[in-house]
Amino acid sequence: MPKIDINKVAEILKKNQVSPALLRQIVEEMNLAAQPDPGAEDAPPPLKKQFVLLVSDPEGRLPKTDFAGWAVQIPDDQSPATTTERIIRAAYDFNATKKGRLLPVKTVGEALENVPARHFKECDLWVKTKTPVLLVRTDNEIPSDEDPVKAARKARAAAAE
Repeated sequence: MPKIDINKVAEILKKNQVSPALLRQIVEEMNLAAQPDPGAEDAPPPLKKQFVLLVSDPEGRLPKTDFAGWAVQIPDDQSPATTTERIIRAAYDFNATKKGRLLPVKTVGEALENVPARHFKECDLWVKTKTPVLLVRTDNEIPSDEDPVKAARKARAAAAE
């Protein structure tokens, strides 16, 4: 919706011969409506969020330690196994540019953090997290105990052993 200055509206109303009393009332109502909401100023800042990648490991094949990784997207009809190849191709393209010759990327992490999105877009890859996020292991089970907090604590204790 386009915004218009209240004084401009008052001039238009004067030009169309609106009575001065009605004009004054309309301008006062518009000034009140244009005032910022006092409750909106005291709103807390938005909560910062982060991505966490969760991997299902019901058979316990992964090590007990957590991993760091990145969230990326590729087209649905493409194989996820091509993701690394796409990153390498984008890194090669970047390293061939002037900035890439000055500061070449040597690792996948450097590529995901420093290569501009246009190089990845040419390879049909979209980087969602430039910095690594925590990859958390889960056994993919919801305990059937009555108290879910106690059950979660038991599961963490069993995983720690």
